[in-house]
Amino acid sequence: QVQLVESGGGLVQAGGSLRLSCAVSGRTFSSYTMGWFRQAPGKEREFVAAISRTGGSTHYADSVKGRFTISRDNAKNTVYLQMNSLKPEDTAVYYCAVDRISRTVVVVVSYEYGYWGQGTQVTVSS
Repeated sequence: QVQLVESGGGLVQAGGSLRLSCAVSGRTFSSYTMGWFRQAPGKEREFVAAISRTGGSTHYADSVKGRFTISRDNAKNTVYLQMNSLKPEDTAVYYCAVDRISRTVVVVVSYEYGYWGQGTQVTVSS
């Protein structure tokens, strides 16, 4: 059974930083692309960042480029999202996800991800 457990969310002032973690079990972590998505109230879930199996390739949404950094530690089966210069519009529930198949390319659409965490709330106050 695949399980993803996110942590690290919270309340932060605009301009601050948070680091999200997502621990994965039940799958060969190093064989799959990992992604972060977010969903704000009243909005659809949107792509934030993704990282390839080895960590050598990453992709970011334009809205977070230059502020967020995705990374992974395959020895710890964990993916991270370092969020700097946070803005109120970054407020959302953040989800990590595992690609549904093992592939070399980084995917950015939610339907290509087969397993999801429960989400962690990030609130940025102005």
